[in-house]
Amino acid sequence: MVKLDNNFKIQKITKITPKHYQLFLSADPSRSIVDSYLNRAYKFELVHNDTLLGVLLMIDTHPQTVEIVNIAVDETVQNQGLGEKIIRFALDWAEKGHYQTIEIGTGSTSFAQLYLYQKCGFRVVNIDRNFFVDNYADPIIENKLVLKDMIRLKKAIS
Repeated sequence: MVKLDNNFKIQKITKITPKHYQLFLSADPSRSIVDSYLNRAYKFELVHNDTLLGVLLMIDTHPQTVEIVNIAVDETVQNQGLGEKIIRFALDWAEKGHYQTIEIGTGSTSFAQLYLYQKCGFRVVNIDRNFFVDNYADPIIENKLVLKDMIRLKKAIS
């Protein structure tokens, strides 16, 4: 557990609740895809006074590389710096775990997320064209655009 300021803390998830799933699905709308990585993920939650406000799931992808596969903050408390706190926690956790690289992917229409990840030092390394078209049954509309491509970002751990 990591205590942050103002009674916020990030801790391991010990039991998945419907509220966890609500947050997971706000970041990734396919329950089957979430289920495909959930069991092998490192699972963390952001809580404030015992209220769940955010989630973080990471998986090992390559030797010495971990990927953030799901990160979400409850919509009622977005744009208050909590996503950045979760990202900073992930970077610190990866460094302590002796990882050399941390990766994340997000939608090409996810403008706020792209800004956040780059603000935290991630760099764009690849585009998976038609990722969301090929892997999701229903179209995803974000920022009034049909989401098609995944932007892949990476950061070296110092």
